[in-house]
Amino acid sequence: MSQSPKLYSVIRSRLSYLDRRAVLLPISALAVLALAGAGVVANTTMARADGLKDIKARGHMIIATEDDFRPFEFVKDGVSTGYDNELFNEVKKQLPFKVQQVIIPWAGILPGVTTGKYDMAMTGVLVTAVRKPVFDFASPVAQSTSFYATKAGASIKSASDLNGKAVGAEAGSAMLADLRAFDKELKAKGGKGIKKFVEYQSNQDAYQDLALGRLDAVVNTEINLRALIKERPGVFALGQAVGKPVYIAWALKKGNTDVAKLIDDALLATRKSGKMYELQKKWFGATFEHMPADVN
Repeated sequence: MSQSPKLYSVIRSRLSYLDRRAVLLPISALAVLALAGAGVVANTTMARADGLKDIKARGHMIIATEDDFRPFEFVKDGVSTGYDNELFNEVKKQLPFKVQQVIIPWAGILPGVTTGKYDMAMTGVLVTAVRKPVFDFASPVAQSTSFYATKAGASIKSASDLNGKAVGAEAGSAMLADLRAFDKELKAKGGKGIKKFVEYQSNQDAYQDLALGRLDAVVNTEINLRALIKERPGVFALGQAVGKPVYIAWALKKGNTDVAKLIDDALLATRKSGKMYELQKKWFGATFEHMPADVN
């Protein structure tokens, strides 16, 4: 990307509420202008994405993804990989048009979909009640539940042991919201509650502090924490759930139901063939075979 690290930091701070795991708030004109002015979307076409008719006229679909959200999408040896990328490779075989994939930072993806710059966010987006009026969601691709992780060998053996502990989570995330709700549950049961909430701009920073003993636990999705433990065996340990299950789905601009239908048909075909569950097992170590077909 062409923007400087300092400028990107400013954009990210302005758009922290648009975190994939956060509840989506209305997008301000300032946010959109900041993205455009910073060149976050400079490497993609300026054509507006307004539905199937537009895609057919243009000759291709424009999807936006990122490259730093393991195990959903990331770059390895210079190649984009991960669950979403492999699943979409199956989906696009069934689409009647070509696909242009644009890789940008997360902060620019959902704003780009809402303004019509991209046809779809092909990345791990949590489906929330506040997001539903803004987006049409394709059939879900995974299920997500907030869990905590500790340093391997820690004394925390159950979720109730988080009483009086320092716990980290990504700033503005749904996982942080789950942690705060769980804190209220702990206190309602007579516990001390979480001693200290530590918010991070990056999950990697939270994991580093956990490994160094600066935190007692970190909260993220079960999927992400399992991937972390697989990558760094012996360093971390998976705890228990601190939130309720929600679904992860690719997001389209509200009203793009004709495009969503094509994506849905292709995704449901991967369920029927078993390919989706094969990829879930590969990337998550678990399958989600009881997800609803529609989450809108």
